[in-house]
Amino acid sequence: MLVSVISQGLLWSILGLGIFMTFRILNFPDMTTEGSFPLGGAVAVTLMVHGVNPFLATLCAMFAGALAGLATGLLYTKGKIPTLLAGILVMTSCHSIMLMIMGRANLGLLDTKRLQDFLPFSKEWNLLILGVVVAAVVIAGLIGFFYTRLGQAYIATGDNADMAKSFGIDTDRMEVMGLVVSNSIIALSGALISQQDGYADVSKGVGVIVIGLASIIIGEVVISGELTLFERLLTIAVGSIFYQLLIWAVLAVGLNTNYLKLFSALILAIALMVPELKKRLLKRARWSK
Repeated sequence: MLVSVISQGLLWSILGLGIFMTFRILNFPDMTTEGSFPLGGAVAVTLMVHGVNPFLATLCAMFAGALAGLATGLLYTKGKIPTLLAGILVMTSCHSIMLMIMGRANLGLLDTKRLQDFLPFSKEWNLLILGVVVAAVVIAGLIGFFYTRLGQAYIATGDNADMAKSFGIDTDRMEVMGLVVSNSIIALSGALISQQDGYADVSKGVGVIVIGLASIIIGEVVISGELTLFERLLTIAVGSIFYQLLIWAVLAVGLNTNYLKLFSALILAIALMVPELKKRLLKRARWSK
């Protein structure tokens, strides 16, 4: 059971890594997430059902997510539509696009070979190895990107867009690029989760932004202090595993699974309040002295 929870946490951490690109660096939550995540699953599963290699199908899922991010970026930068609304418009459009792709609301893989099936171990260990490898590749890719001149320009845009413009950085281009990269990673997570579950569903994206944000926030609460870029990205994987453990504990108690989204929101709310509670406790401790 522990191996299963950890492997699931690692696969979901990829979602958190994608959200980190916009939520933590550009400082806005991108609602496209709830469209690009199930879109990635829909594209991957549909292609695999039609005989396409799982590796190629997963790459196509990432490309579909990148297109969703591009649409949001263009609506935001060129159409001057607020980020939140632009994300909601694309998220809503993705629902119809998924129905066009799959031809129905959900689609199963049945006996179709998936990515984890290429590994020679048991199902649980295959998923764990797949989660470790993909999460490591995504983290390494993000670190490599952030240390390039382009990556530094992207970070500068998130820190202070006006100052970045004064240095000649095209901030619109950086924001579009961030949305494209972010949603391609989110779609990758959607493709992997759909392969793990064995099906794709148009409603699979409902509430996933809460799961991704929980991975980021819980990781920051568990591992706080001055962190390097690598450590910050690693906390997302740790936070995702902790989150899955918390959900497993809730289910193990025997609570109704119909309330899972409520539990997820409560966990995130508590994690968000922890830093403020710490500050208040420290203030009280100082005043008591």
